[in-house]
Amino acid sequence: MSAQRLLLCCLLFKGSLALLGNFWHITDLHWDPSYSLGDDPFKVCASSGFRPAANAGIFGDHACDSPWNLINSSIYTMRNILPDPDFIVWTGDDTPHVPNQKLGTEAVLSIIRNLTHLINEVFPRTKVYSALGNHDYHPKSQLPGGPSFMYDETAQMWQHWLEPESGVTFRKGGYYTEKLLNRTGFRMLVLNTNLYYSNNMLTQNDEDPAGQFSWADQVLAEATKNKEKVYIIGHVPPGMFEKKRNKSWFRKHFNKRYMELIQKHHSVIVGQFFGHHHTDTFRMFYNPEGSPISTMFLTPGVTPWETTLPGVKNGANNPGIRIFEYDIQTLLVKDVVTYYLNLTHANTARDRWEKEYRLTESFRVPDASPASMDRLLKGISADHCQLQKYYEFNSVSYDLSECDAACRVDHVCAAREVDYERYERCLVTEAASFIGGGSFLVLSVAASILFVFNQHF
Repeated sequence: MSAQRLLLCCLLFKGSLALLGNFWHITDLHWDPSYSLGDDPFKVCASSGFRPAANAGIFGDHACDSPWNLINSSIYTMRNILPDPDFIVWTGDDTPHVPNQKLGTEAVLSIIRNLTHLINEVFPRTKVYSALGNHDYHPKSQLPGGPSFMYDETAQMWQHWLEPESGVTFRKGGYYTEKLLNRTGFRMLVLNTNLYYSNNMLTQNDEDPAGQFSWADQVLAEATKNKEKVYIIGHVPPGMFEKKRNKSWFRKHFNKRYMELIQKHHSVIVGQFFGHHHTDTFRMFYNPEGSPISTMFLTPGVTPWETTLPGVKNGANNPGIRIFEYDIQTLLVKDVVTYYLNLTHANTARDRWEKEYRLTESFRVPDASPASMDRLLKGISADHCQLQKYYEFNSVSYDLSECDAACRVDHVCAAREVDYERYERCLVTEAASFIGGGSFLVLSVAASILFVFNQHF
């Protein structure tokens, strides 16, 4: 190859790399300031409730929310891995899982303030798009559909990240929108989906709390008119929890309205990024013809806390943080890279965060577009090996038990059907397709053999 051609290839290669941007997504830090090691495992942390923190170490225990050492480690690890991201997405839930009487307005604000200071200290020149979680308010989950003292205080706390006009809508209802990185043609939509949470008693009888749906509809209509591409972030997601059958988060009428919003404006919505589950999963949105139109990525939490939700088996996770790689010209998500801390190893040795997986490598998809994520979903639905890999990543490599036939139905239907009625029908049809799991195993083996054959021939 001539020197000129080599130089041209290098320039083209460099140019192709330059088209990729990246950002961090962190969520569900759940700092428990009460965490303290001692002789009594029942007194390690307030967030354990009546459960013993039997394996507590300096980086935490699965019965507890995050100690400061874990929070600190996660944020500084982000800087070590990717010190200059384009921006950071932070989707809330900062306080511990404790009764309201053990917190209070000032305690909640103090926790948010400390975490805000840490992120700003470690990433002083990085734009942060921050959304409220249901635990970022007192009383928890009772976020109002109108102005409040806590909205005002949080907006003041985040003023170095917010544009002036963003502060206006944030004080009104905890939501805002801005040009993404102040670039023409790109937009960030930050929602307060805690208004739609089934545990929120203040908004249960409202049609449109804080006017957020109408406002978002208008913002997205303007985005269409101006040919913008949009990212949406929030905390509580629509749809069902994959680890507990029929467990929804949104009230039914809010879930329906959110789906209608996405279906109406999907042409400008390039990605949705949420938290709340503490697990690593995703949700698909389809048009009436069944074609994939949007994906919601649910990033795993930093807290290792095991959920107390009745009926959930192995409901803990290892701490996780995540990088999204995207096309800077289209905002299309090209890849997802998740890093994790094996909590057991960290407590006995040191806090060594490792790459858990890269989406395109682990699931052999070209990118993280809706079409590719639909292909991934079909893969875990039909191939037990793919399902098992997804299932282990779902808990950030904490729960390594087998995902059986019932487990498969729960995960596949939760990812495929955000609509509640379609989810119910999915449970029936998927269970009928693989009665007892036997047919599933046979088809999984056949699919795996066919996959290997196609890879080599």
